[in-house]
Amino acid sequence: MNSQDLKKLVTFAMPFGRYKGRVIADLPGHYLNWFAREGFPNGELGRLLALMQEIDHNGLKPLLDPLRK
Repeated sequence: MNSQDLKKLVTFAMPFGRYKGRVIADLPGHYLNWFAREGFPNGELGRLLALMQEIDHNGLKPLLDPLRK
């Protein structure tokens, strides 16, 4: 992980599925947990989803608030 990954969480939109168009930081925990169980996609998207799942699971979502500005 690098500092740019955190910024991408609040700017990178989900490209497919039920939450298409929603930024990764705003995805619901149950959706992130589903990916954790079933497998994250390959590439940057999967890496960002895994990072967001870890942040959400550990209750650290408020740390992303300053990056939204």
